[in-house]
Amino acid sequence: MAERITCVNGQLLVSNNPIIPYIEGDGIGRDIWKNAQKVFDQAINLVYGGERQVAWQEVLAGKKAFEETGAWLPDETVETIKDSLVTIKGPLETPVGGGIRSLNVALRQTLDLYACVRPVRYFKGVPSPLKEPEKTNMTIFRENTEDIYAGIEWEAGSAEVQQVLDFLTEQMGVTKVRFPQSSAIGIKPISSEGSKRLIRSAIDYALEKGLTKVTMVHKGNIQKFTEGGFKKWGYELAQEEYADAMADGKLEINDIIADNFLQQILLKPEQFEVVALTNLNGDYASDALAAQVGGIGIAPGANINYQTGHAVFEATHGTAPDIADKNLANPCSVLLSGCMLFDYIGWKEVSELITEAIEETISAGQVTADFASLIPEKVGLSTSDFTECLLKKMRLAG
Repeated sequence: MAERITCVNGQLLVSNNPIIPYIEGDGIGRDIWKNAQKVFDQAINLVYGGERQVAWQEVLAGKKAFEETGAWLPDETVETIKDSLVTIKGPLETPVGGGIRSLNVALRQTLDLYACVRPVRYFKGVPSPLKEPEKTNMTIFRENTEDIYAGIEWEAGSAEVQQVLDFLTEQMGVTKVRFPQSSAIGIKPISSEGSKRLIRSAIDYALEKGLTKVTMVHKGNIQKFTEGGFKKWGYELAQEEYADAMADGKLEINDIIADNFLQQILLKPEQFEVVALTNLNGDYASDALAAQVGGIGIAPGANINYQTGHAVFEATHGTAPDIADKNLANPCSVLLSGCMLFDYIGWKEVSELITEAIEETISAGQVTADFASLIPEKVGLSTSDFTECLLKKMRLAG
């Protein structure tokens, strides 16, 4: 009997037949999800011999939801995701006009998915601009709910921005708004609580994986109380909760200025293992790192609340409408995000089988069009043909 996943005292309870909602996604989401589901289901069957299986439940969001229900993110979808805890999704189109600025941000805010987790590693055979892309192997923990993504801003010339400017100048004595008549204003909240829970997640992940280094990335040399607070609160947390691990040499906490980090990931990426960043810095850095190992077409991602157990695993790329429904898309981002999902629910053997199949397939030169276009005289596989290669390799391994 299919059952929803539950969370008790921070621990997931997962049956042999969990109900997991999925959002197909817009654009190429239609191509990648149907192929990814074949891979997921075969891997589960090969590993567990029919004793376990996922009951996939489609929920609507994005353009498909709007066309069928009139809402970009229906209440029913949000409630189902809340009740089910663990969800996987394809890319979603950003609505044009008012209302929701970003469906992805809306889900993160609504479910308080405070940790954006993105492992970054290289697969042999993927074209990369680096001479030694294999040296890039780290996991990004990006704070997901604060910073400028809180969405607190006012348009230049509006009555609201004038109220803010009046308060800043008259009540707070601010004199550094250089062009007040033409300035838009945004607010950047960063809290001790929000910072500590994100950094705690990064440290716990490192200790669980047997990794030692956790690096905090910030711009505290300029933004001393927000970005600087992130750094300060991280060191406080380490002393309060992880002093024994640091004393035993199991944990090393350090920090680096954001612009220097962007240099070092090119020059010496091997010095980083687990990295904790504020929201905007994490946005920049995670995409830059994905480019180093082949692009966001192969970059997995998850948005997690480790306290409640809620997690949304997602393809990190866009909808690519120019190739939608043409069977040309690379399914690796959603596949590897699925591997993160299976790790999260404790089905590690499934994620290992899929990851090994991806490694072997790409290493053998069997790649989709996005990678083939960067390799001289290489002809790319269709989404379905690439998927068949994975299914065959899993059958041989299983």
